[in-house]
Amino acid sequence: MTQHPPPRSTAPGAAGAAGTVPGTLDADAAHLESLGYKQELKRSLSVFGNIAMGFATVSPVVGLYAVVALGMVVAGPAWVWALPVVFALQALVVCVYAELAADFPIAGGAYQWTRRLIGPKYAWVVGWMTVCGLFFAHTTIAYLASPWFFALFGWTPTPGKVVAVAAVFLVVCAAINAYGIDLLKRVVDLGIAAEAIASVLVGIGLLLLFREQGFSILTDTFGAEVLSDGSKSMAFLAALAVAGWAFIGFDACVGMAEETVGAAKQVPKALWWAFLSVGVIVILNAVAVDLSHPDPAKVMTGEDLDPVTTAVVASFGDWSTKPFIVVVIIAFVACLLASQAGGARAIFSMARDNVLPGSATLRKVNRRQAPIGALVVDLVISGAALLFGLEASAIGSVVTFGSAAIYLGFLAIAFAALVARVRGTWVPRGIRLGRFGLAINVGAVLWLAFEFVNIAWPRKILSPPDAPAYQVWAAVIGVALVLGVGLVYLVIARPQRALAEAAARAEAIAAAAVPAQSATTPTESHA
Repeated sequence: MTQHPPPRSTAPGAAGAAGTVPGTLDADAAHLESLGYKQELKRSLSVFGNIAMGFATVSPVVGLYAVVALGMVVAGPAWVWALPVVFALQALVVCVYAELAADFPIAGGAYQWTRRLIGPKYAWVVGWMTVCGLFFAHTTIAYLASPWFFALFGWTPTPGKVVAVAAVFLVVCAAINAYGIDLLKRVVDLGIAAEAIASVLVGIGLLLLFREQGFSILTDTFGAEVLSDGSKSMAFLAALAVAGWAFIGFDACVGMAEETVGAAKQVPKALWWAFLSVGVIVILNAVAVDLSHPDPAKVMTGEDLDPVTTAVVASFGDWSTKPFIVVVIIAFVACLLASQAGGARAIFSMARDNVLPGSATLRKVNRRQAPIGALVVDLVISGAALLFGLEASAIGSVVTFGSAAIYLGFLAIAFAALVARVRGTWVPRGIRLGRFGLAINVGAVLWLAFEFVNIAWPRKILSPPDAPAYQVWAAVIGVALVLGVGLVYLVIARPQRALAEAAARAEAIAAAAVPAQSATTPTESHA
């Protein structure tokens, strides 16, 4: 796999970022200008900072808590085999993302990439669906973080109090994001350091020192297939749907591309490092919980709703309860911070093409070079969605829709890449997978189409007992509603017309960048 960086500009008057090779920042700005945009966000992230954003958003702790209890309910301890299957197939998606990130290192990948691969109408719908999915993803993360705050102090939560604390989480994270990328990366770095160390140590400790079950339990369903009409195959499909929730968020690396030094080269690396490191940790800890849990049958019957904490406390002792809760809260905060940052940049990226309602506000950048307009709107909408949390079954609908919408976004991007590749209108230049590129792209499309349908499929076993029909069908209803609203807006407001103006501006910006590009050496070529 060969990767070629963008040209390095040697234009005079270059302002280098701290710790970077002189001229590197200029090359990034020149590459961004060739894509039609001036540098507005502060470019100061190293590759490690970009990895941190992706790691925090995928989050092994948040991901594990989101899936382990449901996984055991639908397929018993054997559910863990769904994780490596999803992990391997999601790697196909990362391959496609890495190719695109190398050629188009630009914030708002879903919208920006598909606009260049297929066209403005398709891109607008994809961008709209992605932004809506991110709004509800932030709501979900904040809502799931809230009960841990009450657990830390031993307080009894009520629906209203959970929603209020979740709103505080959203506001605090938005304030940190608004202060700028430098503070954001410091807080996220501290968060993932605590999370990664704790996750690895806990996982290895459970496996080596506190195994309560034999390895044979990893192939035992404990009769969970009875919830899938007695079919182990259907139970495993449900487990695949659940496992899919643990491997999303790596695209946050793309969201921070315009703030990463050497983005065309470093963002693809960050995508892989974030995805691989989190994937290995999630699988390690899922297996560790299976083997160290004192009574997995209680998880199956619903007596134990938090098998991860049960396994940790039963193994390490009661003293570990509070420190473990603190680590979990830190993980949720880091996840929310990074996810919120990526979401704001996705909104900002669309708004600067004037294709969203209120684009003039959404594209505003504050004096710390943070997309403040997008952050405020993200905060307001995701905060308003917390009101669903006053009814437990309603918040379940938000979670289900958010997961389905994110996978639909993955599918739309992979499909656009495949169409452009087959047409010959896009030939990857930054990363070249050779003859394997087409096969990998086809595999990614087939996998994502399957997993989107699998997640959206209305299953009662993935909903609370006696859940209303709208929650069982939440993914289908939510996706249909959002797509319907988006298509109506597309027909009435015709936002794609704004792209003609954006294209003209892009050409002007690119033309103005020609003098800087002419300073590159003859042996260098644009990625």
